[in-house]
Amino acid sequence: MGSDHRSHIMRPSLNLALILLLLLGFDAALFIHSRIRQAEAARHLPSLTAIVTSLGLTDLAVATEARYTRHPAVSDPMAPYGDHPGAIEHFPSGSFWRPPSFR
Repeated sequence: MGSDHRSHIMRPSLNLALILLLLLGFDAALFIHSRIRQAEAARHLPSLTAIVTSLGLTDLAVATEARYTRHPAVSDPMAPYGDHPGAIEHFPSGSFWRPPSFR
């Protein structure tokens, strides 16, 4: 009687369970990270609120070049999809600010 050669092979259900556990751990890490960033952003909220209130803005606006905020009659249907992390900078005001630092 020979030894069972399949005893060291993982079952597909075990592979799936390991992948799901990995994804669940990644999801938990993202959730914790978002809570930390949310707490950091809450510290800056009073100063941003004061700036917006003193300038009489509906929101903090540092540039007016967002095409998708214009009236639908004067913007093209693809305007919301033109601004993503890999997009080419279309407007000159984008060169005035450096990207945010992620510590």
